[in-house]
This record gives sequence, C-alpha cells and structure tokens, in this order.
Amino acid sequence: MKPGSVKIFDRVSAVEAIRQMEEDDLRFLNRLIVERLKLLSQAKSTTLMARFGIGDRVCFQAPDGRELHGVVMRLNKKTVSVDTDDGHRWNVAPGFLRLVKAAGEDVRF
Repeated sequence: MKPGSVKIFDRVSAVEAIRQMEEDDLRFLNRLIVERLKLLSQAKSTTLMARFGIGDRVCFQAPDGRELHGVVMRLNKKTVSVDTDDGHRWNVAPGFLRLVKAAGEDVRF
C-alpha cells in the first residue's frame, strides 16, 4: 500500500460487497470511482505541467519516432502547446515532454 493511502477493507470484502449490490448502487459507486480517478489524473497532470513555463525549450518524440524540438507557447488544461522548429504547433501531454532549456536560462559554454 502506498504511503498516505487509506485501506478501508480488504479486496475480497470489496469484491463480495460489489457482487451483492443492486444496479442503482453500482451506478452510484461507478460515479464515485470515475470522479476520484479524474481527480487523481488532474492532480498528476498539474504536477507534470508545473515543470514547464512559457518560453521553455523542450523536446518530445512524435508518433512516427522523430525527436522534435520546440518552444512552449501555452500551458493548456491538459496539454502543453509547443511550436516546433519545423514550424508546426503540437499539443503534447506534459508527461511526454523533456525540458531542454528553461526560459531565460543562459547558455554556458
């Protein structure tokens, strides 16, 4: 179990409780689970997004395997808008980006 997590009951008890639930209770439980998963995903995305700022130089791998380099232009709700060196704009999930150089960072030789 992860640090900070809460264990209310064991999995066997949870499975048994779910098997005995009626449709309305299962739909309610499903909504709770989906809401919790969305919240966790949003928190993870926000944490990853915080690593980047407008003007940062980043790189990422395109679906065809090419490594693309560009500049962060905008931080969206779920993605980062990157203008690549080849003149295209990509919306990239922050987990796929690597910081090359932070905005305003001096290049030292």
